[in-house]
Amino acid sequence: MTSALEFVKMHGAGNDFVVLDGIRDTLPPLEDLAQPLCDRHLGIGADQVLVVRESSAADFRMEIFNADGSQVEMCANGIRAFYLYVRSRGLTGADEIEVETLSGIVRPCWVGPGQVRVDMGLPVLAPAKIPTTLGSSTEGPVLDARLEVEGETVVVSCVSMGNPHAVITVDDPDRAPVHRLGPRIEEHPAFPNRVNVEFVTPVSRTRIRQRTWERGTGETLACGSGACAVAVTSMLRGVVDRRVCVELRGGELDIEWARDDAPVLMTGPAAEVFSGRYPLDGVS
Repeated sequence: MTSALEFVKMHGAGNDFVVLDGIRDTLPPLEDLAQPLCDRHLGIGADQVLVVRESSAADFRMEIFNADGSQVEMCANGIRAFYLYVRSRGLTGADEIEVETLSGIVRPCWVGPGQVRVDMGLPVLAPAKIPTTLGSSTEGPVLDARLEVEGETVVVSCVSMGNPHAVITVDDPDRAPVHRLGPRIEEHPAFPNRVNVEFVTPVSRTRIRQRTWERGTGETLACGSGACAVAVTSMLRGVVDRRVCVELRGGELDIEWARDDAPVLMTGPAAEVFSGRYPLDGVS
């Protein structure tokens, strides 16, 4: 193992990542390294760490570690940054690749400079598979369910886009109690694997505003899988059309779900910010 770790800092609509090459480099345990890497004062600063790995099931495998060191199934903004990384580093020249994640195979596609479309697959609506204890039907969907949070009743709609989401409609995301309710809902017993929490306002049939509290990280400027979850639950509730622009604090994502049996398609930006070497002295 070398004394310094080569990294690339990237972001997708403001959701930022430290990207590491696990094919080229021998890496220390990421459960221990993610926290110092993501520290915005003493480290590089990021919402998550993405690791490029070899895969026997796809072109590459992506590992994702939250800022608290926990490993998660999927990150939709991350998959766009991941694809830009392997493409810009010459690891692939293909316009579409398959990436293995803990939630299955994801297919990002190059659609122009700095823009990537991702086939997110079918949304998971069955409560047990999200997972959540909410919902009256075993098949789902879980729409407008009542959730008691420390004496307060919150109305949530739930879906999994490879990771669990709880969507709350509010009058104004800018004034929503993201930092008060976000961590309480994330850890609520109704969500056995914890949950990402979206606070949203549909402003027209084709536009939604969103803020996200991500499990294991806190509020982020964008959440791609969250934008997909928001679009799906809003479409199922009949308040938006089948193609919408989701406005996040860090940028905009285009989400399309043509019909219930079609995959969700997400299109959005990815960018490289800077690269460098992180000293590993004292890291075991």
